[in-house]
Amino acid sequence: MAESEPLLSRVRGGRGRDCPAGAPSCRSVQVGPGPEGRWGLCFDQAVVFIEDAIQYRSINHRMDTRSMWLYRWYYSGTSQWILSFIIFLILSLAFIETPSSFTSTSDIRYRTEPWNPPCGLTEGVEGLCLLAFAADLSVKSYLVGWAQFRKSLWLLAYLVVLVASFLDWMVSLGLVCQEPLRLRRLLRPFFLLQNSSMMKKTLKCIRWSLPEMASVALLLALHLCVFTMFGMLLFTGEKQDDRQDRERLTYFRNLPEALTSLLVLLTTANNPDVMVPAYSKNRAYAIFFIAFTLIGSLFLMNLLTAIIYNQFRGYLLKSFQASLFRRRLGTRAAYEVLSSTSGGAGVRAQDLLQVLRRVQVDSTRKQVVMERVRSHGSGLLSADEFQKLFNEFDKRVTKEHPPPPEYRSPFLQTAQFLFGHRYFDYLGNLIVLMNLVSICVFLAIDADILPRDRDDFILGIFNCVFVLYYLAEMLLKVFALGLLGYLSYPSNAFDGLLTVVLLNFLHKWDRRGHLHSLSGDLEASYETNAVDLLFREVLEEPTEEELMEKLKHHPHLQLCR
Repeated sequence: MAESEPLLSRVRGGRGRDCPAGAPSCRSVQVGPGPEGRWGLCFDQAVVFIEDAIQYRSINHRMDTRSMWLYRWYYSGTSQWILSFIIFLILSLAFIETPSSFTSTSDIRYRTEPWNPPCGLTEGVEGLCLLAFAADLSVKSYLVGWAQFRKSLWLLAYLVVLVASFLDWMVSLGLVCQEPLRLRRLLRPFFLLQNSSMMKKTLKCIRWSLPEMASVALLLALHLCVFTMFGMLLFTGEKQDDRQDRERLTYFRNLPEALTSLLVLLTTANNPDVMVPAYSKNRAYAIFFIAFTLIGSLFLMNLLTAIIYNQFRGYLLKSFQASLFRRRLGTRAAYEVLSSTSGGAGVRAQDLLQVLRRVQVDSTRKQVVMERVRSHGSGLLSADEFQKLFNEFDKRVTKEHPPPPEYRSPFLQTAQFLFGHRYFDYLGNLIVLMNLVSICVFLAIDADILPRDRDDFILGIFNCVFVLYYLAEMLLKVFALGLLGYLSYPSNAFDGLLTVVLLNFLHKWDRRGHLHSLSGDLEASYETNAVDLLFREVLEEPTEEELMEKLKHHPHLQLCR
């Protein structure tokens, strides 16, 4: 099929313009004859765009049929879990590689010889991991294209790290694991960094904050140098008459010692050792240390903290703005693709429902959006209406808990109310506190007795009583909330599991975590998280012109109006 039509052709009032031949479009891939194949490709592109918007991913990637299948498979839960496991595996090799620290104790007096794996075992596992990373880099490079690959510093660094790791790995095999230094061990944390968007943002924020931090660091260095010279002039001009003078002069004997001593004083780490000897000699020396502490610790250090906070907050705002733009851009791209199938007038509700059924997203939010689409009817959705539908994904859903069982007996209803109330949780927390106090008391009483000589009969009785209470509490909460309602709270599931374990090991000393309140509203609701509330007033919605301008420069799409 000829690649002659644009992906997003728009005809409005007969004043549209033709696209040049060869422009990427819904017809740019061999998808089958007839409009059905082209519509199917447009639907696939809309699915990918919506998933990109929900996950805040960039839409600058290949959009043909095979590439989209590979793209969705790469970002599927299974594929990402496998990649995370491979990263965990290669980082875990440090525990068993020579020199190994994989021993039962760190005390050299009782530590046995660690197990040293034979040559080739860890190297084989590492080689498989490096091959998996090479495949990961290949997939990413193919999906974004050569032009985007050359612009991505992370992908270029990924390539350099992989090449260096492979070369060092081959050197290890060539020297039969007898090489004195393995440089690739220093590069392993990079695999974790490049796979974590949060770590990338943190490093970028640190780099963005370095110029402002460097100015304050220079002031701190100047502050240290000036007071170091003053300290050497004040404290080293006298003879060492006694031990007290010798101790005082130890901290300001020469430039490195004086600089180190004042650095300790600046960080307030064990600072009395620096001040007390001089203060004991002459109380007037306190003026020097007070001035140094006021200027350094209370002014410059707080100034550095304020700059770091301000820079991180500014970058966080910038990051949220970029994430918002990515979401709006992906949503607008999906709208443009779907509207092209209806002549550019809008998006049909049934087409959007068909796309949403294929989108991999939280089922609760998907159902909410689909219900809103069904309520719209069979008309066409405008760009604003289409965007408002996907604003639901900006909200956090509070999942509703299963309804509690209904009892007809007034006595059972009263018992259900009592055992489901939050004050029953407070009573459980009080019992846990009593359990802790009893354990601490017995440990204090038997502190001077060897464990094999202790009589734990009384403590065992106390533990048995507490465990029986925990069991009764679990059963009563199951009675009040129902089994599914009880297990819907993670804290209850943990408490129940711990209670079952304690029933089998009554002689073990253990404690339980605090229970969260079981009462309250059980209906599903939408909430805005705290970070969104913090930046909601300052975030700016991208304009339609910005979105369309960005879509026009997409490396694999071309908009025509």
